[in-house]
Amino acid sequence: MKNKYLKTIVMIGLIATTMGTTIVENVKIPVYAAEMEAIQTNQIINGVIDFGKGSASININGNQGQSLLGKKFEVFQLFNAENSKDGESINYTFNSQFANAIQTVVANGLNKKNGTQLRPADVTEYIAIDYIQSLNLNRVEGVDTPQKQEGRYSAFRYFVEDVRTQIKKENKSGEILTVQSTKPDNSISITGLVYGYYVVDELSKADANGEQWFASSLCMVNTANPDAQVNIKSDYPKITKKIQEDDQKDAIKNDGWNDIGDYEIGQTVPYKFESTIPNMNGYDTYYYAWHDKMDQALTFHADKAKMEIVIKSQDGKTYKLKDTEYILTEKPQDGSGDTFKVEVADIKKIVDREFNKMNSNQENDYTGLTVTLQCEATLNDLAALDTGRPGFENDVRLEFSNDADSNGKGETGFTPWDTVVCFTFEVDGLKTNNHDKVLQDAKFRLYSDKECKNEVYVKKNPNQGQEGYVVINRDSVGGVDHTGGTAPADGVEMVSDAKGIFKIYGLDQGIYYLKETDAPAGYRPLLDPIVINVKPIYTTDRNNYVKGDGVTEKTLKTLEGTAHVKSFYNGAFKEEEIKLHTDINKGNLDIKVINEVGKKLPITGSSATLVIVCAGAALMGGAMLTNRKKSKKEEKHEEA
Repeated sequence: MKNKYLKTIVMIGLIATTMGTTIVENVKIPVYAAEMEAIQTNQIINGVIDFGKGSASININGNQGQSLLGKKFEVFQLFNAENSKDGESINYTFNSQFANAIQTVVANGLNKKNGTQLRPADVTEYIAIDYIQSLNLNRVEGVDTPQKQEGRYSAFRYFVEDVRTQIKKENKSGEILTVQSTKPDNSISITGLVYGYYVVDELSKADANGEQWFASSLCMVNTANPDAQVNIKSDYPKITKKIQEDDQKDAIKNDGWNDIGDYEIGQTVPYKFESTIPNMNGYDTYYYAWHDKMDQALTFHADKAKMEIVIKSQDGKTYKLKDTEYILTEKPQDGSGDTFKVEVADIKKIVDREFNKMNSNQENDYTGLTVTLQCEATLNDLAALDTGRPGFENDVRLEFSNDADSNGKGETGFTPWDTVVCFTFEVDGLKTNNHDKVLQDAKFRLYSDKECKNEVYVKKNPNQGQEGYVVINRDSVGGVDHTGGTAPADGVEMVSDAKGIFKIYGLDQGIYYLKETDAPAGYRPLLDPIVINVKPIYTTDRNNYVKGDGVTEKTLKTLEGTAHVKSFYNGAFKEEEIKLHTDINKGNLDIKVINEVGKKLPITGSSATLVIVCAGAALMGGAMLTNRKKSKKEEKHEEA
């Protein structure tokens, strides 16, 4: 897994005074990893850090389900602030450290607006404050007067972005804060601040395993009196991957969609990615892409006809993306090792068009919108090399826009990988007689129904140097699982080898019928098929698979198997229910198929009678020979 540096920024301006509240949301300025490492950080422990300089504070509340733990913030004080005694008025003065950055941005803004030629040095504190106030569309007077938020596409938002960018151009920095632990309610407090106008940037990156990842937050501004309550406006999508188990759907629920499945080789494996649409307000465009990595034993169906992407709202409205609205790339040549990638260049454009709930600030309501991508793969012949544990994993993660300042794709972030797993099993058959002598050339076919009409096709194991037979599920020959389709050209009848062995790789859970179609010479074939029950036992927590758990008992706990054998010998039927020996790691079930040694048919008489008969026959033969010779002598005498 690559190291990912998700450089995300929340810009929060704060006027720590007794005046009203102004919130400007969703500004994001790039922060470089080298800067973050070079600057000494302050630690936020148990959700609090105290600068010890004054009585103002900034309280930041995280989004539900999106912890502030591990995030970094950079705090800038742009202005000093002085309140009047009655708290009705306030006066601002530059913080000299950032004065030039403010003057530069204000000068550029006024020159663009009025056609003047102001230099940064020409911009006084009064000019700067008046210019900032001119960007306030919701201006009110009075300390306790409620004030509406500025829009995420407002001129004030872009002004704050420009100031933040200019500060970085001048190689200036603020105080770096790292959240080591939060308050129980997922909030933090920056206390001990003097009254002033503050900007707080969110700085975030991924660790070596990509476990920490954040979305940028656009600018938020509030006024502390002396406390300011602000909510993080950063939002990112979440993704969950599911695999559809085709057996025991009622017990699994959700139509079989969960994190664990088992299949025959050649069977179609359905996958579903369920993800959320985040709050995209503040972005001009929003890149949204799925990255998928499959085990080599899975063959992806790289066909848009086999794929579906649907956006759905809380009220049930749906929109299916057209083929032209996304790009499907198999094995992208970007060094990622992805099996495939699906990209939507601007999902915001599609959502805003199809689910338009714009307000007067041209901000849409993205609450409750979800995206579902469904695709397929086939469990291929390589699965025969690794039946049982650890299974065959499939991983997915989302890549999403993480730079609200960018007019194009800009910076992107990634969700953590989400993983599902599937398994397959084998039967190791041994053909013997009832004296444990191995028998060669016994022939078998496998069926999925007790009437033995729906054959489970097999072929010789195509993996180099491997013995036995591999299942060909009917999904691969135009049918559906165990029905329909055409008989495969490479399908064969199974035959026990010189050691009496025949192995069947790639079985699903469930019941199979093994029919002996021809016994070795001199033996009677079994009249009834052997009923084999393959029964894997999985964890009851089927929706929280963790990558790598397939090799442990956490997922595939045990493997059980039985064989019901019915035979007819000595004029009587005999039925047995045999518990099969299994190996959970190899995923195999051992079964012995026995033919009883045939006995000779009975005869009548005794050995003494046989001797007398034989002696009599000899005497009679001698007499006949003597008589013949005597007769010939008499004939010759008469002729003479």
